[in-house]
Amino acid sequence: MNRPIVPLTEIFKTSLSPIALFESIHDEPFSFFLDSATGRERLGKYSFLGYDPFLMVKVSGNEIEVSQQGKTSRVSGDFFDLLKELLSPYALASLPDMPPFAGGVVGYFGYDLGRLIEVIPSIAADDIAIPDACLAFYDTVVIFDHGRDKVYISSTGFPEAREALRKKKAESKIKEWKKKLASINREKIETRTGDENNTVPQLTSNFTRDQYIGAINQAKEYIAAGDIYQVNLSQRFVTEAHIPPFPLYKRLRTINPAPFAGYLNFDGVKVLSSSPERFLRISGRKVETRPIKGTRPRGRDAAEDQRLKTELLESKKDRAELLMIVDLERNDLGRVCEYGSVSVPDLTTLEQYPTVFHTVSTITGTLREECDHIDCLRACFPGGSITGAPKIRSMEIIEELEPTRRKIYTGSLGYIGFNGETDLNIVIRTMLITDRKIYFQAGGGIVADSDPEKEYEETLHKVSALFSALNQKP
Repeated sequence: MNRPIVPLTEIFKTSLSPIALFESIHDEPFSFFLDSATGRERLGKYSFLGYDPFLMVKVSGNEIEVSQQGKTSRVSGDFFDLLKELLSPYALASLPDMPPFAGGVVGYFGYDLGRLIEVIPSIAADDIAIPDACLAFYDTVVIFDHGRDKVYISSTGFPEAREALRKKKAESKIKEWKKKLASINREKIETRTGDENNTVPQLTSNFTRDQYIGAINQAKEYIAAGDIYQVNLSQRFVTEAHIPPFPLYKRLRTINPAPFAGYLNFDGVKVLSSSPERFLRISGRKVETRPIKGTRPRGRDAAEDQRLKTELLESKKDRAELLMIVDLERNDLGRVCEYGSVSVPDLTTLEQYPTVFHTVSTITGTLREECDHIDCLRACFPGGSITGAPKIRSMEIIEELEPTRRKIYTGSLGYIGFNGETDLNIVIRTMLITDRKIYFQAGGGIVADSDPEKEYEETLHKVSALFSALNQKP
């Protein structure tokens, strides 16, 4: 890796919100918005947006496509090793008191990328024609520091290698961004809704209710036979895209603000995420993962809210689910972390969202000297909270019992910074839009004492915000 450089960073004075600024660029090719819509100090402290990447990577099975400066090449080999190689020329200094992301890779790692890590049978229908992973390298990023109420524009000047040219490019990009953002018509942005079409199209699932309950019973048979302790089973919903993607995202983030939300306007696919779950936060060699297990719907009033919170916290079943996944995640981190460094500083935290309550654990560790962020991603992907335990056997059972491949769902979305900072979510509460269809999915952890009817209802609670955004009822 080259000697780390300091990006050119300037404060941009604006009273517009992140969503209003992003509206001005959301139609640009490969625009992105990593949206901490909750505004929480610890989990939702920063939002990032950008467009115009200098390099793109798409992965479909064993095929890898790399595009740069108008040229596209197809390469073979290990995707994770290739990603390390592509990242290696670009290094930023990690500066104190500065936002964690000032340029780097943004995109998604779909669940089915796990087939490059483990040998999983091919049974479920692969019926959505999108890449398993799509990543873009950005030299310039707009940063919202919600804690300090500041906006920065940061530019690295990459991929220019020569210092004079790199600085010149960084200055030019910041000037370009300032001009673009300063020209935003506030009145036009803040009054535009795009919600005129409130038609309610037909929405279907890849399971009937009886089929989903039957799959749960099959999973419980595997548990009784000793194959697994837990498996995450999900159902997928699909409908016609009757609302433009960005107005739909604005609805979603209003109904269900989340700390790890995001919008990707990538080639042939748009991703609208309102995820509450962090997969990996890596700062230098410090790693954190925050699996979610345990869900209850919000009540109709404060008294019912309190009853449901207490019920979740006192549920032996939900606690057992969470403990199983904590053990799995500790084991995954142990493959790349220093011996004795993996710990659980917070076993059970109750988090409150507009439509549900969740219980969450926090697991931390310290990467070994010889391991980097990509090694950690490979060791932990896909997240244990959305597979089951043991992980590989659970993934085999998911492939058998779910009729369609998951694609983006339960993969990960976020950034890998050039400065040794990474933050990735678990792709849940997320809509995928491609070929004028909207797909979204929800599941739950199945254990020995799961009630199939209640498990089915839980999947509907989890996507109630997405139904609402579409003017649907679960």
